[in-house]
Amino acid sequence: MKDMATYLMLVLGGNESPTADDVSKALSSVGIESDSEQVNKLVSELEGKDLGEILESGAALLAKFGSGGGGGGGGGGGGGAAEEEIKEEEEEVEEAPAASDMFGGGDGDGGDY
Repeated sequence: MKDMATYLMLVLGGNESPTADDVSKALSSVGIESDSEQVNKLVSELEGKDLGEILESGAALLAKFGSGGGGGGGGGGGGGAAEEEIKEEEEEVEEAPAASDMFGGGDGDGGDY
């Protein structure tokens, strides 16, 4: 995986067809020892191929897997109903009439206080 990531970074950095030596040098520059057999295999498999096309075909294959995700239970069905409830609540909100006095007086005579 690190070999592939390094290969992709080299391509993005402007090297259109990195060699096995390029990949190994990039990895060793950050202190990672590479397996020359794996790097050679990777470079030979990608040699002469358009990286954009490879990524597109990979994305199409990943789409078949779905978006799984692990973890906790989720809500049940009826997602549309929740949206309707929210809309109804928003529609039902009414503005309170403006109060003329905090204690309801509003007659202007000063009240009890």
